[in-house]
Amino acid sequence: MRNKSILFLFLCSAFISYSQQEISWKLLSKVTFTDKYFAEFDDYFMYPTFLGAVKALEGKQVTIKGYFLDIIQEDNTFILSKGPMASCYFCGQSGPETAVEIHYTNPKNFKTDDLVTITGTLKLNRDDVNHFNYILTDCTGVLIK
Repeated sequence: MRNKSILFLFLCSAFISYSQQEISWKLLSKVTFTDKYFAEFDDYFMYPTFLGAVKALEGKQVTIKGYFLDIIQEDNTFILSKGPMASCYFCGQSGPETAVEIHYTNPKNFKTDDLVTITGTLKLNRDDVNHFNYILTDCTGVLIK
């Protein structure tokens, strides 16, 4: 009985230790883009092709550090950026692989350019041009001091 209890505790601690993976912006750059026509908008958009290392993370819980941007603010949706607001994707300083759409269940009171660590479930978005290519759902966040 004692051995079963020890095995159970070991398995639980192993599961908790490996239930999330810290990822980097370098990993998220493992994507290529081609122009694709979307009839709904009568326009071309950058269509992502995610490479193997990124595809393997789809549906998994991941953690990433970045700069919080509160420029959307609808439905508990915010943005995590590789760089601060002055050098973010929207300012033309980088590409779409440097920003992640984040959805909170209980949003924190972070401010634009706060350096944070966000944990959530990764979704790879190829076809919905109304959303980012990378989306994290059920997010939690911690302010980095």
